[in-house]
Amino acid sequence: MRVLKFGGTSVGDAAAFERAVQIVREQGSAPVVVVASAMSGMTDALISANGEVINQQLERHVEVAESLELNGVSECRAMIETARHEIATLLGASMADSKKQDAIAAYGETLSARLFTSVLEHFGVAASYVDARRCIVTDDHHGNANPLVCEVGSRTRAEIEPLLKMKRISVLGGFIGSTLDGVTTTLGRGSSDYSATLIGAALDADEIQIWTDVDGVQTADPNLVAGTQTVPVITYEEAAQLAVLGARVMHSKMIEPVLPRRIPIRVRNSRTPEREGTLICAASEPSAGIVKAIAHRMNGTYAVVGCVGDGLSNGSAGAALVRQIDPSLEWKSTAACNLVTTVERERVPGIVRRVHERLF
Repeated sequence: MRVLKFGGTSVGDAAAFERAVQIVREQGSAPVVVVASAMSGMTDALISANGEVINQQLERHVEVAESLELNGVSECRAMIETARHEIATLLGASMADSKKQDAIAAYGETLSARLFTSVLEHFGVAASYVDARRCIVTDDHHGNANPLVCEVGSRTRAEIEPLLKMKRISVLGGFIGSTLDGVTTTLGRGSSDYSATLIGAALDADEIQIWTDVDGVQTADPNLVAGTQTVPVITYEEAAQLAVLGARVMHSKMIEPVLPRRIPIRVRNSRTPEREGTLICAASEPSAGIVKAIAHRMNGTYAVVGCVGDGLSNGSAGAALVRQIDPSLEWKSTAACNLVTTVERERVPGIVRRVHERLF
């Protein structure tokens, strides 16, 4: 059983939806659950509270339905008109800002998941939309809610297991949940990966696939470094450190739910599905302290640059190699598999490129 999460660029337009459907179909007879992000740019528009920008983004859903010539184009248009009216009402409502923002932001994922369901059905795949708020139960920390894991497990199984038995694919939105009282919450920006691993852990999935727009975890940020490489295998600990250090391909909390069951996660590119991507698992081949990837996180006028690799601690050969690259930098270990240094943010591109060139 597999959970497939599709990021915003993997459901960004009609062509992206078609690729995503093909990826689902290629899973064969294996039971599948889909977790969909909002279409790229949609959440930013919703949070902006700019009615004109929101309307433009909403219309993209209808454009997908029309481009793919779905049987339910009229239903899609009605869905968007309803959402448009409800969002306008929420924008003018008198309620706490954090609750209002969660209620509005949730539309990105709910609309994307409902559209994904329609596209799957159009291409002959039996699918059912499941409101993620019936599965992901959280506390009331709006904007960055914490899942109530036991409730998530029982409710997810109650919602999805009957559909699995009927050989239907469940499609849920990521990022969103609700309190025990049914008030909409969100898990924080970029948290659809986290939603996927929560769902995967609740269902004891055999694998979770994160479909994005890069070929897996890269040796550095490809926006800064030309010629990055895909890291074939990393451990849970290495992945968690990369996420904390700012690697954008992963959410910082996505590893937590899978640890007890040691469920593997594979990060893959929906534009090049023939490539294997990166496998995140409990253990990888010993690397003797060699760096596997570099990440960085901006923090005001300063930034943290980190090298991550199994066994990369202060006394390792890998640590000595990193320190030789630029003796002016002071590196320290904050975990058994990292070395980090703090620098002025304008120095980050040069440092990351120099370290990457020497190591890779």
